[in-house]
Amino acid sequence: MEQTFVMIKPDGVQRNLVGEIISRFERKGLRLSALKMLNVTKEMAYEHYKEHVGKPFFDDLVAYIMSGPVVAMVWEGFDAVQAARSIIGATDPKKADPGSIRGMFATDISRNIIHGADSPDSAKREIKIYF
Repeated sequence: MEQTFVMIKPDGVQRNLVGEIISRFERKGLRLSALKMLNVTKEMAYEHYKEHVGKPFFDDLVAYIMSGPVVAMVWEGFDAVQAARSIIGATDPKKADPGSIRGMFATDISRNIIHGADSPDSAKREIKIYF
């Protein structure tokens, strides 16, 4: 049983997409094992995006993730990381599968509704930040 970390970003929460997003993961057969709504602190944002420190878009990433409440979740299931990433879709909504969350709902690469861990190691690291 693998775990993965998924976060509905501020634009997804503001657009009332939380229920729709959760139902997509449930229909895929993943099991929700933890969920909370919170406001990301500066420390959490810096830890979450630490691989981007020094890049020109880093400050915008931090400001965006702190701009409103998020929904942090842990999902479990067979090959959960890859299953979640297929539901989420490509980072750039223009390249995302039309049936994916980003393909359906995201409007811009910088406001792309949702985050999903990209590996089991990232999932473990991100789960520790938020849970």
